[in-house]
This record gives sequence, structure tokens and C-alpha cells, in this order.
Amino acid sequence: MFRILFVQPCIPPNTGNAIRLAANTGSELHLVEPLGFDLSDAQVKRAGLDYHEMAHVTVHRDLDAAWEALDPTTVYAFTAHASRFYTDVAYSPGDVLMFGPEPTGLSDEMLADPHVTDRLRIPMLPERRSHNLANSATLAVYEAWRQHGFDGAV
Repeated sequence: MFRILFVQPCIPPNTGNAIRLAANTGSELHLVEPLGFDLSDAQVKRAGLDYHEMAHVTVHRDLDAAWEALDPTTVYAFTAHASRFYTDVAYSPGDVLMFGPEPTGLSDEMLADPHVTDRLRIPMLPERRSHNLANSATLAVYEAWRQHGFDGAV
């Protein structure tokens, strides 16, 4: 399946929702430290409901450790500063869908990382800053999964 990468997430419920997303889609969730919360935080647990045990979640000490563990072929970095839409690419299982911290998003340095193979955006109206992190990950994962016929879904 697909691999969701949250770099230094700050808002506990977003990560809780992503845990639930990972459990419901068979995706992996990778979190890069520092996290803005502890995974035992009540808000993380509340948002993730009883899906924590069904999700594959890995915490990495930094982005270099994540790259070493993931050994990615394709990394899509999601940013409001990209010109291509998230629906303009053909996803493959194992692709990494990379998202930055709330509220700043991925830094220029992270976007320039040599592992990043493409930058994608989720459309929104002008004069808006960003989408919610968990909602963005959901849109991306479901588009990628849709392209593969929702393989394994009921």
C-alpha cells in the first residue's frame, strides 16, 4: 500500500486521524520527530479511536532516519506551492506521500531534498493558506488507492 509521511506534526488530533486512515486503508504512517505531542496524548487516542492497534505506525528520529528505513523510489511532497495537482500523477504502491508540519508545511529545505521526486498540490480557492493535514493525507491516499481499484477494499 502507500506510505504516509508526516514530518514533525504538531497537532495531536491530525495524527490520530491519520492513524485511523492508515488502519482503514492498509497504508503505513511514518512520523518524523520532533513531534509536537506525545503519542499517548488523549487527543491522539480520541481521534484514532480503537484503530491504533490496527495501524502500522513508525516514528523516526529525523528525516534521514526515515529515508533510510523507507528507501523510497517515489516521494510526492504535498505543498501549496506546487503547480501540479495531486490527481495529475500515477501512484504506485509503496509511494511516499510526504506532508509538512502544521501550520508551516514543508520547508524549502525539505522540498529540495533529493528524495523528493515531485511536488503536488491539492486545489483550493485563492487567498487560502492551507488544508487540514489529516484531510490532505486522506485525499491523497484515497486518490492513490482509487487509481488501483481500491484493491483489497470491501
